[in-house]
Amino acid sequence: MFILLLLLINKIMEEGIKKLLENNKNWVKQKQSADKNFFSKLAQSHAPEYLWIGCSDARVPANEITGTQPGEIFVHRNIANMVIHTDMNMLSVLSYAVEILKVKHIIVCGHYGCGGINAALSNKKYGLIDNWLRHIKDIYRMNSDALDNIQDKTQRANKLVELNVIQQVFDLCKTSIVQDAWKKSQFPYIHGWVYDVHDGLLKDLKVTINTNSHLKSVYKFEE
Repeated sequence: MFILLLLLINKIMEEGIKKLLENNKNWVKQKQSADKNFFSKLAQSHAPEYLWIGCSDARVPANEITGTQPGEIFVHRNIANMVIHTDMNMLSVLSYAVEILKVKHIIVCGHYGCGGINAALSNKKYGLIDNWLRHIKDIYRMNSDALDNIQDKTQRANKLVELNVIQQVFDLCKTSIVQDAWKKSQFPYIHGWVYDVHDGLLKDLKVTINTNSHLKSVYKFEE
């Protein structure tokens, strides 16, 4: 009986994976029916104008919610769309996007209902991720007076989502990668957005930066 159960589970798992592969074939057919040269043109160049730093949440796919095509957005995603200066993965993506691809815009996009934000607001122990969430707890600590005055838990979490995005925008500005690019041109512009999973709309937090003039002197690199 136990062996039969394992065989059934394996079959269900295999069917789920096969479905993804079938979906891929159907997607290819749809693209080719609309433009038979779609993939040949896509393979010729890679020159996105945007870098998207978003949350790993499966409900927030960058291309779909912005209505963009493959090749138009360079994407980096992690838990709660964080910009951590010791994260070599993020820094490598940022370096390639800014120095090689010459992106014109970097979008930091959080989302309401973020599991990482909600976890950081609690005192529960989750394991390895607790070390990552500590950065969000620091943002809460720096804004605790304003956040503690919000009685509704959902509204408080939503506010922390916004504050987290704004903090990540500023943390991008502090990187040598971005500041070096600004010395050469006015790009990239850095934007802070929030996606609402309840209605599918993006909210512009009205924080757009393309200069280090707002930074305290300790963060500015010498010429």
